[in-house]
Amino acid sequence: MNRVDLRKELKQLYSPSTKEPSIVEIPELQFVMVDGAGNPNTAPEFAEAVEALYSVSYAIKFMLKKGPAALDVAVMPLEGLWWSSDMALFSALDKDSWKWTVMIAQPDVVSQALFEEALAQTRKKKLLVTLARLRLERYCEGPAAQIMYLGPYADEGPTIARLHQFIEEQGYARQGKHHEIYLGDPRRAAPEKMRTVIRQPIAARESQL
Repeated sequence: MNRVDLRKELKQLYSPSTKEPSIVEIPELQFVMVDGAGNPNTAPEFAEAVEALYSVSYAIKFMLKKGPAALDVAVMPLEGLWWSSDMALFSALDKDSWKWTVMIAQPDVVSQALFEEALAQTRKKKLLVTLARLRLERYCEGPAAQIMYLGPYADEGPTIARLHQFIEEQGYARQGKHHEIYLGDPRRAAPEKMRTVIRQPIAARESQL
């Protein structure tokens, strides 16, 4: 049986160094996505969004495994895009104002028809209102700086600040949404054992254009 594992194929995107930030070019990838708002630690909407994403992703995995191509597709880690209406005021101290998109990458073999069938199968098993808002969409991030963070989400601040300083020192400016990739199921892993890719899209400074 053929195996598809985007995490291994795109190792540079999912296994950055824990010691030094790096700059990478993020290609266009396909995701199952859902949008929302509010504190991820307390908003029931967020917990249901995560459950819906995993449920549909596993449905896709089993459908491909039983399909004519007999593909064994690895379910990718949960990813999150985070922002606020005014990114200059975006702060971990005001999570209630956060907006977010949570998503799980899918191989190109996943078509819109397959995605919709996976949704239909999941609806038969789980009563999740969020399923109606899931979508299959391509997302291109472009150049970005990233680093691997080890530990609980609440203590990410210094690592994020270090990444931002690196971007400044390299002559770039931050653009777009704060991006995190959770290497492990955040619903089950102990906080101190979590590994998180912290990523920030970048652009050339206006003064250098």
